Amino acid sequence: MQPRANGKLHLSTKRAGNRSVLDALHQSGSSKCLFPRSARQGLEAVILNTAGGVTGGDAFSFSAHAAADTELTMTTQACERAYKAQPGQTGRIRNRLQIAAGARVNWLPQETILFDGCALERRLSVDMDKDASLLMVEPMVFGRHAMGETLTDVHLSDRIEIRRADQMLYLDAVRLNGNAQAHLAQAFIAGGAGAMASVVYIADDAEARLDGIRTALPETAGASLIKKDVLVLRILAQDSFVLRLSLLPILRRLNGSDLPRCWMT
Repeated sequence: MQPRANGKLHLSTKRAGNRSVLDALHQSGSSKCLFPRSARQGLEAVILNTAGGVTGGDAFSFSAHAAADTELTMTTQACERAYKAQPGQTGRIRNRLQIAAGARVNWLPQETILFDGCALERRLSVDMDKDASLLMVEPMVFGRHAMGETLTDVHLSDRIEIRRADQMLYLDAVRLNGNAQAHLAQAFIAGGAGAMASVVYIADDAEARLDGIRTALPETAGASLIKKDVLVLRILAQDSFVLRLSLLPILRRLNGSDLPRCWMT
């Protein structure tokens, strides 16, 4: 057995005057967190994987609790990479967010890039109080188009669960096994797309944003209002560059300000 990477990270916020500040932090293994200075009243956290990626047998877990009336924005220092795994081994990522009443979380990780031969199981679980808000994006790249990479043997299990007041609000599950390139090439699957992003916006003004968001979407994207305060988007693109051309303006609009600096470098 080769050495494997493990990382655990937990943080929580609290209110200090009119600002959201760090309340508690625990980090171990290959998971680290940085807190850039910001003029905003919310707290910004940048997650780092010092192992440089995820391969079979790796295990990472992250959890965050946004206390009442606080705002927490989380991103990643760089794109996550799911590398080729040894036979029978799977890399696992577990992310969990808890959002108290009146709090808002902006979950804005950069792209996860899948490499041929990868085996990844990822879960994102969000538990919200009734009056909480959320902006979530999960972008994924199916091989680097500019490098001529193709995915003919991948194993991906990706699941997003969002609950509000203990009731399931949103559930999305993606599975890819085997020749992902051939599967994604099908017209009614992805039409040959090499990148994808899922966006969920849960806030009181979600319905008012629907028309404006739809006009900004490319033909390979769609937006639906599944409840008055729940807006869901899916964007397909030829590659990660084209994906960002559509995704970044939408995230800025829903975020109400510029994205974390990591997205701009």
